[in-house]
Amino acid sequence: MAFCRNCGNQMDDLASICVKCGVAKGNGNAFCPNCGQPTVPGAAVCTSCGVALNNTIEQKTSEKSKMAAGLLGIFLGAWGIHNFYLGNTNRGVIQLVLTLVTCGVAGIWGFIEGILILCGNINTDAKGNKLKD
Repeated sequence: MAFCRNCGNQMDDLASICVKCGVAKGNGNAFCPNCGQPTVPGAAVCTSCGVALNNTIEQKTSEKSKMAAGLLGIFLGAWGIHNFYLGNTNRGVIQLVLTLVTCGVAGIWGFIEGILILCGNINTDAKGNKLKD
């Protein structure tokens, strides 16, 4: 069982909204989702059970552009340029080497990643920061 983060009501694991307050599951930060006890504003962990309160930690926005990364992936992805741009140096080197070894056949990997970036399926840089739109 989980608890509503907005009102502390016990929720079924399969429920998508709280039946007591109508807030979507995972929204709110007044109550711990693990034990249902009130949380301290801005706290990283619940003072009652010690579980991390992920909703209180804001995700930083990267200076990297989703559009730039996606277009680099589509047009230069065979050489891993989009991964170098996002800070994934090891992945970029692997793409570069595979493209050279396979005479360009492995280049489809970068093309597909470029499309995934533009569609939003890949939306963070190497540091885990969300890409700018």
